[in-house]
Amino acid sequence: MSHPEDRSAPRPESRPEPGSVPAQAGRRTRRRALLAAAVLLPVALVAGLALAQEGSPEGRPASVDGKNGGEGAAGSSPSGGAPVNGSGGSGGPAAKAPLAGKVVVVDPGHNPGNFQHAQEIDREVDIGTGRKACDATGTTTSDGPGGYREADFTLDVSRKLRARLRELGATVILTHDGDRAWGPCVDERARIGNEARADAVVSVHADGSARGNRGHHLILPARVKAGAADTAAIVGPSRDLGERIGRQFALATGSEPANYLGGGSGIDVRDDLGGLNLSRVPKVFIECGNMRDPQDAARLTDGAWREKAARGIAEGIMSFLRG
Repeated sequence: MSHPEDRSAPRPESRPEPGSVPAQAGRRTRRRALLAAAVLLPVALVAGLALAQEGSPEGRPASVDGKNGGEGAAGSSPSGGAPVNGSGGSGGPAAKAPLAGKVVVVDPGHNPGNFQHAQEIDREVDIGTGRKACDATGTTTSDGPGGYREADFTLDVSRKLRARLRELGATVILTHDGDRAWGPCVDERARIGNEARADAVVSVHADGSARGNRGHHLILPARVKAGAADTAAIVGPSRDLGERIGRQFALATGSEPANYLGGGSGIDVRDDLGGLNLSRVPKVFIECGNMRDPQDAARLTDGAWREKAARGIAEGIMSFLRG
């Protein structure tokens, strides 16, 4: 073939070197190679992607930072055990705690320091229906120095209750945690629950009735409208809360409803307690037993039984908050 720029004289057709390809045949070969590459390249890309997906959870490409299902991704377990944060093994969202978003105020009745602050706790405060002492010392299992004090009992059960409620996802506020010398006064205890906009408030107590009077009971707010007290909106929800706590408390502890009030119902309704009168949110008192009765006292002084008491109260609160 002649060169396009040299048309003056024909040249003898040259012979290819051994092993070489004639120019025209070479161009045909290159065209075929390019066409084959154009066909095979997408196939190779698809195959490579499939191989990458085969080693990645749920068909997702593995990521070097572990965010897309690699080792250390959220929901995976470094040791290959149960997924962390309560999530499923497929990387789904963590299971929501049953009381997430709920606020519970726990009120440990009295204060271990009240015995040393008679003047402060005797000061009267307004409870709506009248005036009453700021707080009280509470009772004990006996009059002697070795008696187990109600204030120590209530603080222990309240701390155990707080721990259980937190496990269930609730935000928990204690009206005091043994971190103040005395009190708080009954009006302040109510105010703490109101200002927290609590979904439920439980005041933990133990009774000081006569020997032979046994069992637990719940104290509910009466319908009161006087002075700063107006319980109309909380009477119904508080009864529901109290009844649920009573049932679960009995199941958890084996305690019977009090045999000395409420006609065996374990329910008492009162209008003379500032902590209930001044509340704007569902609230109850629980008297976990009678410290002055030997049989009840044996339970109240037992740490394992107090753990059961806290669990029963928590189950009742959860039942109420979940409807």
